[in-house]
Amino acid sequence: MNTKLHAVADADGRPIRFFMTAGQVSDYTGVAALLGSLPKADWLLADRGYDADWFGKVLKDKGIKPCIPGRKSRGKPIKHDKRRYKRRNRIEIMFGRLKDWRRVATRYDRCPKAFLSAIALAATLMFWL
Repeated sequence: MNTKLHAVADADGRPIRFFMTAGQVSDYTGVAALLGSLPKADWLLADRGYDADWFGKVLKDKGIKPCIPGRKSRGKPIKHDKRRYKRRNRIEIMFGRLKDWRRVATRYDRCPKAFLSAIALAATLMFWL
């Protein structure tokens, strides 16, 4: 069993929203599910997996500036703020803090609903600690 966890975090690296997809599903599916619940923000930092023209356009329509490097296979490179992109490590730190919870790191729960519930519990405690 393989899953991907898509997350939205605030500027301090605290988790705000989660969405889980099957492991073989494209990252675009996860980001499309999270679009409606994006909080107000000036910038959105994401990795290369979320690089899509439609996603950048939707973000700009919402008044959010995307900072997403282009995929390696993209013919025409897109510009992004490299200095700002370095702050993306905060979401990686958030995922690392989630994995401090043994139940999340080892994936004890085989049922996706139970696993997402464990993540939500860990995220709730992380948010306030």
